[in-house]
Formats: sequence, C-alpha cells, structure tokens
Amino acid sequence: MSRDLQQLISEMTLEEKASLCSGLDFWNTKPIERLGIPSIMVTDGPHGLRKQKGSGDHLGLFDSVPATCFPSAAGLASSWNRDLIREVGIALGEECQAENVGVLLGPGVNIKRSPLCGRNFEYFSEDPYLSSEMAANHIIGVQSQGVGTSLKHFAANNQEHRRMSVDAIVDERTLREIYLASFEGAVKKGEPWTVMCSYNKVNGEFASQNEQLLTKILKEEWGHAGFVVSDWGAVVDRVPGLAAGLELEMPATGGVNDRKIVEAVQSGRLSIDVLDEAVRRLLTVIFQAADQHKEGSQYDQAAHHQLARRAAAESMVLLKNEEAVLPLPKQGSLAVIGEFCYRPRYQGGGSSHIVPTQLDNLYEEIVRSAGAAASVVYAQGYKLDSDESDDAMIAEAAAAAASADHAVLFIGLPDRYESEGYDRSHLQIPANQQQLVAEIAKVQLNLIVVLCNGAPIEMPWLPHAKAVLEGYLGGQALGGAFADLLFGDVNPSGKLAETFPKKLSHNPSHLNFPGHNDRVEYHEGGFVGYRYYDMKEIEPLFPFGYGLSYTQFEYSNLSVSRKSLKDTDTVEVRLTVHNVGTVAGKEIVQLYVHDKESTVVRPKQELKGFVKVDLAPGEGSTVQMTLDKRAFAYYNTTLGDWHVESGEFELRIGKSSQDIMLTETITVESTVPVSSPFTRHSTLGDLLKDPVGAQVVGQMMQQFQAQSTTASLAEEAPDMMMAMMQFMPIRAMVTFSQGAFTEQMLDGLLTQLNGAAVES
Repeated sequence: MSRDLQQLISEMTLEEKASLCSGLDFWNTKPIERLGIPSIMVTDGPHGLRKQKGSGDHLGLFDSVPATCFPSAAGLASSWNRDLIREVGIALGEECQAENVGVLLGPGVNIKRSPLCGRNFEYFSEDPYLSSEMAANHIIGVQSQGVGTSLKHFAANNQEHRRMSVDAIVDERTLREIYLASFEGAVKKGEPWTVMCSYNKVNGEFASQNEQLLTKILKEEWGHAGFVVSDWGAVVDRVPGLAAGLELEMPATGGVNDRKIVEAVQSGRLSIDVLDEAVRRLLTVIFQAADQHKEGSQYDQAAHHQLARRAAAESMVLLKNEEAVLPLPKQGSLAVIGEFCYRPRYQGGGSSHIVPTQLDNLYEEIVRSAGAAASVVYAQGYKLDSDESDDAMIAEAAAAAASADHAVLFIGLPDRYESEGYDRSHLQIPANQQQLVAEIAKVQLNLIVVLCNGAPIEMPWLPHAKAVLEGYLGGQALGGAFADLLFGDVNPSGKLAETFPKKLSHNPSHLNFPGHNDRVEYHEGGFVGYRYYDMKEIEPLFPFGYGLSYTQFEYSNLSVSRKSLKDTDTVEVRLTVHNVGTVAGKEIVQLYVHDKESTVVRPKQELKGFVKVDLAPGEGSTVQMTLDKRAFAYYNTTLGDWHVESGEFELRIGKSSQDIMLTETITVESTVPVSSPFTRHSTLGDLLKDPVGAQVVGQMMQQFQAQSTTASLAEEAPDMMMAMMQFMPIRAMVTFSQGAFTEQMLDGLLTQLNGAAVES
C-alpha cells in the first residue's frame, strides 16, 4: 500500500513522534490509532520462533508458544549450504506469519573470537565471509515471507562476560576486516529490515549511541534503509542514542525516555529533523510488516519437522572415522550410552530457547534405523546435572559396551556449561563423561563418540574413539538426524565453520579474553581463528573447513577466466569435482586467496568463496566461483577504504583450510595507487619503491658513494651496502655525504618527488 510518510509525519504531534521510538511493552511497538499506525510484534528466534504467550514474564524468557526448533547457527553454518539456510529462513517466516510476528530478532553474526563465548552456539563462524553469506541467505529467506529480520548484535559483542558494560578496544583495520565485515555482507546482500545494536562499548562509546557505527557506517556507507533497535535494555542515554541513529528502544520504559526526547527537541538539544528521520524509518518497517501480514496463515508442522531433520543431518560434521567404522551395520548388537540419548541437548539457553512442536526420541530413532536384525541396548553412564562420576553407572555402561559389536556414546556440554549471559571458563566436557569414555574404550574397540555441544571442546580422549560425529545443537529433529548419519541413510556433508584447538591456550585471544574489569583489548588483531593458526604454524585439533564423508572426492581442471586483471574487474574460477566413491555425497569446495607479497601484514590465506555440490557415485561436476575486488583487498586506514596492492595472488582450492588440493596464480593491478608524501624522514628504501624516486636516488647514490667514506664498502659488498642504507632516512645523506648532498639539495629532491614544497 502506497503512503505519503512525510505527510503522515507532519500530522503527528511531537509526543506521538517520540512515542514511536520505544516499545509498547516487551515485544510490541506502539500504535497511534488516530493516524492508522498499527503495532507490530517483534520476537526472538534466530533458529526458531520464541513468541511469548500473553504479556510474558518480566525477563521475556519463558512460556513461549510451540514452534519448530531448527539447528542453531553453529550447526547451520557447518552445512555451508546457502540454499538450505534460505529454506530454513522461509520456514521461520511462515511460522512468524502464523503467529502474527512482524520482525524476527536474528540472525546473530558476531565473530567467534574465543571458543569460550557462551553465546557462540547462535553465531555462525570465526570467518566473516562465511558468516555473512549464511546470514544474508537466512535474511532473504525470512523476509521473502513478508517478515522482517534484525541482524545482531552490532557490533563486537564477542563475549558474555560483562557484556552490558565492557569496552571492546579494536583497531580500525581489524574492526573492518573481521568484526564489521561479518555484518557488512549481510546488510548489503540480505537487506535486513532492522539491525540490533549490542550492549557493549566499542572503542570507548556504547554501541547504542555510537554514531560512527549506527549512522556513518551502517546507514550512510552500507545503505541500511531500515531502523536500528536496541538490544533489550541496551540504551544508556536515550537522546544521544537517537541522535546517533538508534531509532527504537526496547522494551518499554513507561514513557520515561519518550519524555526525554520531547524535552530535548523543545530545548533545541535535539533537531526535529533527526526525530522525523527516525520516525520515517520506523514507519517504513512497521507498515512493511503490517501490509504483508497474511491473516489466518498456517504452516505445516510435520513438513517443518522434516526440514529440521534434513538441516540437522547436513549440519553435523564427521570428525573421525577410522577403519570406516561408520556407517554402522543394520545387524548385530549395539550399545547406546549416555543420558544425552534420553535428554538430548538440542538447543542453547537464554533468549533463543524454543518450545519445540515435537522432539525426537533419540533412542527410538536409533532402534528404528537399526532395523529388526539389530539388537540395541541402552545404559545411562552419567548424570547430566552433575560432574561427579557414578561408579555403578559406569560399570553398567562398560558391561553393555563390552557385550556389543559397537558402542555409540553420546557426550558433550550440559545446558549449564554454555548459555547467553556468561562465558565458559574452559573447553573440557564434564569429568564424569571423560572417565566414561576411558572406561568404555578399555572394553570396546569399536567406540563411536557423538557430541552434543554448542562450541569446540578439548578431546584428550580422541585416540580412544574410532569415530567422532560432531552434532552441535541439532534442533528438535536431531534424533532422526543422528540415526540417519550413523546408519548411512544420509552421508555426512558438514564441515567446521570454526577451528577446534587442541587446547585453550592455543586460541589467539587466550591472553586477552575476557579482559580486565570493563575493558577487553583485541591484541590479536585480525588473526582470528584459522588466520592465527596458519600464521603461527600451530596445528589445531581440527582445522577450519574440515569434515569427512562416507565417499571420496577428487578435484581437477582448475582454471581462471583471466590471469591478469585490474582491481575493478572480476575473475571466474572453475574446477571439476568428482565423486570417486561408492555412495552419493555432498562436497564443500573452498577457495582461499593468498597475497604472495604485501607491504602490510596479512593472513597467509583468507576464505573468499565456497560451493557445495551434490554428486552421485562416479559423477563429476564443474563448479564456479567469482572473485571481485574485496577478495584481494585489505582495509587501508589511510585511504579509509578497501585497497588492493598490485601483485600476484595465489588462488587455493581446498577441502579445508589445511587441505589445499589445487592452486593457480593471477596478477591483480591496483587502480588506486597509495603513496604518502615524502619527508626528510623517508628512507632510501621508500624512495626506491617510487618510480621517480628510484631514478633520482639511483643518480644520487652513485655520487654519494663516489665521494663518501663508504665507497670502498660499496665496491666490495654492494648488497651489504644496500641492506645497510635502505632504511637510512634521507636526511642522513646530508650528514654522511661530507658536503656532496646539501640541505638545499634535499629540499629540491622532496619538491621534485612530491610535486610541491614539503615542510620538514
């Protein structure tokens, strides 16, 4: 429906305008009935709708309506499947329509700086490109159903410890290349209706009133057309927040902050134009949601459950499979061990907690998949509500395992170990589970470990297991998904979207997480995740992009559309992938870019493309990825923009970040030369990199060497001479030339190089 929003705004009183800038209650925006402005509902739901019944509790956490609980983002990202993420988004949008929800609060795209972050289960990745691709397709799927999304938490919300007050100190280049890049791609490609600010400070200013983030970058630079909403309770000072670009405060404040806005406009401290622009953005989304609401809409719960099962199976990662112990035979005897089997950990805690429409019984799904020819027994093994070992339980589990052909042990992190609101203190699973693994390994060689956890764990027990299947938090259909994978009805195709370190101290943020008091400094810079492990040559437990299959794939015929290009061009990268195994499977082809020589410190390689391809046994397929300027660029803080240095770049095609199969080198030419004015303190090496400077300095060096006391050294060891002098400031030439090079000559040289007089 077409509306003249400017006319509508002109008809509003100052008090009505201010009232739109905060919620009606915990989940709804304020209506203005006399002007036909409706209220819309917003609610949690990165991986499932969490709509509270009635007015809800004061924390907004409990008593929500049933909805499909899909795998959390940590799992979905491991699918590396854009189409699947979009399909899940569509289903979420359908459920929102059925529940009259206008905006779904998600997805979360904060970078996994540390595996300790308690909320990592609902974030996608340590890599900004993968994270933004997953988020963009999630957003596109949800919003295709006429329901908005709220990309969160903007920005640098990488820990739960003191999250409402901590100041994240991040240098500009790191912020741009890692932490903002995760949002940037999602904003530009997905166009979310809203963006949610984080609680924390970023470089000294709270995100809720950070004009650089909310207005200059998000709106002006990236083109975000919707509104910014606060995380619940994140507003510190309402008027500066509104001026900085925070349009909607949630939840309701009883009108307290609305009156502050009115008083600020009346006193002249806040421009009415700023308030009018905020109202325009709010009305745009409110009417967008209201106009696209489908009254009486319903969704197919059974179909959504099957989608959740398919998504969970594709999100799980096979980490180990010695002697092809998986898939399990559908005959013989099987011991299923662990309380997770009957009390599965299928979702995270806090604001993403869903009441599922149904929940698979994991044990029953395993029995069903095993078939009539198999014998399946169960033993509890441990208690989820305690870390203490129970000798009787362990003995019972060991006896069950000893009597079976195979044992499947379900272990991981209990709810109490990771949640919104607090971080983990270590990467270990409970002690009783560790002891259980050790005892079962003594009596059963065919031990398969299945993990239920939201983030990486240490695995000192890994040698004891023949197979390890990472299930993450698989949603309400994880039972069926586990059964599908264990018995080979579905071939595992997930790959890790984060690095699993061998131990916590290997993590790049280890010495600076979670900071001291209300300050955390990101001293590792852009070397997050695999970027750090690659550079430091630290072998992880499992690398980024890693995952096994029940089949094998071969790569060949790598080609590029051009070997030389300008940074304004694009290049198409093609290769052939063959399934050379005996079962159908999906392979994730990863493209990393390596700058072979750079004047700035850069990671050894960065993910810049990926494709997931589905192949029957013996089938081959050509896949293609396109690279543009951003694939080769770093953020240049002097330019305030992304910059490509001219030179050679190696394109690396891999099965993971550490399993590179094919390479090709191309040359990229920069169209934006970067040069700083030469000064008295510029070095001879700096000048030699400049075409004009190299010619002038070459002539000067000949004269200098001929007349200086170092002439003999220059003749006898020219390389040593150049190595010594390349970092000599050119002002030193005046001193060492013994009159051959004067101050006047230095001034003339600088004028010639810079094209104008330069002050010393």
